[in-house]
Amino acid sequence: MYLIIRTLITTAACVLISFGLKAQTQDANPFQKEYQLHINRTSEPIVIDGEFNEAAWGKADNAGDFWRKFPNNNGKAARKTEVKVLFDDNFIYFAFTAYDSGHVVIQSLKRDIGHDGNDGVAIVLDPQNQRLNGFFFVLNAFNAQSEDQLHYGTEPTYSWDNKWLSATKRYSDRWTAEIAIPFKTLRYSSNNLVWGINFVRIDQKSFEYSTWTHLPVFLHSYDLTGDGAMLWSEPPPKPGKNIVLIPYTTGGISQDKENSLPTKGTFNAGFDAKMAVTSSLNLDLTLNPDFSQVEVDQQVTNLTRYDIFLPEKRSFFLENGDLFGGYGIPGLISPFYSRSIGLDKNGNRIPILAGARLSGDITKTTRIGIMNMQTASKGSYYGENFTAVSIHQQVLKRSVVKGYFLNRENFEPLSAKIADPLSKWGRNAGLEFDFNNQSGSLKGWASAHQSFKPGVHGDDKYMEGGGTYSNPHFNATIDLLHMGTNYYTDMGYVQRISNYDAQRDTSIRVGFQQAYTDFTYKILPKKGKVGQYNIEASNFTVFNLDNTLNETDNSLNFTVLFNNTSFFTLFGSTDELNLLYPTSFTSGVPLPKGHYSYAQGGLGFNTDVRKPFSFNVRLNAGGFYNGNLQSYSGGVIWRSQPHVNLSIQAEYDKLQFPGAYGSTELFLISPKVEINFSTKVFWTTFLQYNTQQNNYNINSRFQYRYRPMSDLFLVYTDNYFTTPFLQNKNRAIVFKLNYWLNM
Repeated sequence: MYLIIRTLITTAACVLISFGLKAQTQDANPFQKEYQLHINRTSEPIVIDGEFNEAAWGKADNAGDFWRKFPNNNGKAARKTEVKVLFDDNFIYFAFTAYDSGHVVIQSLKRDIGHDGNDGVAIVLDPQNQRLNGFFFVLNAFNAQSEDQLHYGTEPTYSWDNKWLSATKRYSDRWTAEIAIPFKTLRYSSNNLVWGINFVRIDQKSFEYSTWTHLPVFLHSYDLTGDGAMLWSEPPPKPGKNIVLIPYTTGGISQDKENSLPTKGTFNAGFDAKMAVTSSLNLDLTLNPDFSQVEVDQQVTNLTRYDIFLPEKRSFFLENGDLFGGYGIPGLISPFYSRSIGLDKNGNRIPILAGARLSGDITKTTRIGIMNMQTASKGSYYGENFTAVSIHQQVLKRSVVKGYFLNRENFEPLSAKIADPLSKWGRNAGLEFDFNNQSGSLKGWASAHQSFKPGVHGDDKYMEGGGTYSNPHFNATIDLLHMGTNYYTDMGYVQRISNYDAQRDTSIRVGFQQAYTDFTYKILPKKGKVGQYNIEASNFTVFNLDNTLNETDNSLNFTVLFNNTSFFTLFGSTDELNLLYPTSFTSGVPLPKGHYSYAQGGLGFNTDVRKPFSFNVRLNAGGFYNGNLQSYSGGVIWRSQPHVNLSIQAEYDKLQFPGAYGSTELFLISPKVEINFSTKVFWTTFLQYNTQQNNYNINSRFQYRYRPMSDLFLVYTDNYFTTPFLQNKNRAIVFKLNYWLNM
């Protein structure tokens, strides 16, 4: 099987290259012939107030006549949108007029909430005009800002932070937005007179996304593939230096009753710095970073045999995160997983002494990332050094060859007794080829990864290959991979590699091979109450390295997406697995290894999220190994826009196994209160009652943005046992004050 998969992956790479060579002869960007916008200089000062009083706006070129993008791209947008552009020595200016009914839908006033669920507008900028990397600026109708860097094949995380100016005004028949983006926040060459550009309008009342260019349904609204052209009347100003210093101070009081530790006070300080080495290359430095203001992880009920993947939330690691974390399968296999730095497996913080990251473009087609982080010793944990190097090279117009090297070094003293020789150091290297054709309808990937550990030789590789074809109605995906038993990722995450033996209370590494196929068909009605019908069929099959079956899952889903934002889904699945080691989901006798076969089915429904009150439900029932599973989840949301959001999500799981294997009931209840006093003052309280983790968590965070990008945080955290009920584990209250200083 390994030889078969290796041959298939190699063949896939050759086919992708041949497709790419053919694609080089195609038109670079057909959208830029039809969609062009001229940008002219203004000598008149532009006041950012959302009113367009300056005479220069009357002479600016205009982009309008937007196309419908979602839930389908049938025809023009329901409501008109106009955009004008100007520039001077310091800023590029945008003026949006979004014609409307006089009532807007707003979910939140928080920064970086993104572009979903709010009436808003967005700018897609590609200064290099390569359709691989760019910028995304989003503004909702109440002037809440979000921004991010765009990289082809990844979704926005809104982790990139920079200063820009904006103002909105609301009228009876429209709302307006005026935006000024400093040139020094962008990366570009002043010799390039054609920039890629697109505009997005989110009209939540009509549940409609529209774009300036006519994008295919299968592309995201922010996809750089369909950018039009912004034509400069003269070379844009050189971006100049951009140096930012962000000092912080923090302090607090904490109690740890679980470990019988005395109450203690803390005080700390440090800083982050951002420096533009060139117009397209940035250096980020951090000294004694603190992430106490980061919200707690959202807990989930885990009914798998493996550790769950928790997303990164710390902005230092999220910015340009695709350079290092864009290898493998997100959420399943990642050679680089930033939560391995500064967090243990339980999410507890490990002190980080300092770090540096150099990232950006060194040429028009070459992007690099170099990062080094040093952690401090804490208790029985010895300090470690983490190094990551990644290079992305554009080839074949829109494809990328990527390579990386990772190194983790443990500074355990020679006098210490080494419990595990493998913990001393670990290294990984890999190479990937990501193919994308000109239209974005065909994607493919092929990769080879190698791990290095002291004394480990053989069976230490991870290989993968696959592809996706999309058109307006159909999507097909196939992915094949081989994972060696000795493939270690000290700085990464592999979900299936570690198998827990509940009878012997130990974990065993087991390599595997897997095949994944997915087929989706979309029906896009031109009229009526339904925006989309989706039918999806998928298969996920895992083989052991001796080619015997480990597990196979077949699923079928049918979803109806209504034009009022509600949706209904039916789903079913069949599972067959050969359990290698005893496993347990209850306090009873572990389920024995052997063959299991079962089926499940269910339904889900979400109501109209635009209304002040909405709810969602999901029901799932059927077999589960040699027993049965009943799973019920749902939630309600009440919103008084734009200031108050109240929600509660709950999940109940009942597992019943025969005889001595036992039964259990699991509860997960998560209320959340969010109060947005303005676009500068926020208070969020999040509660999580989780019987599976025997933990009840309270996290309350107050944030005051007293200056642009400068914040005061006050965070209260409390943890209790669910059994014995409400016995306190630990609690803490901390503050953090940071200041964004442009040098």
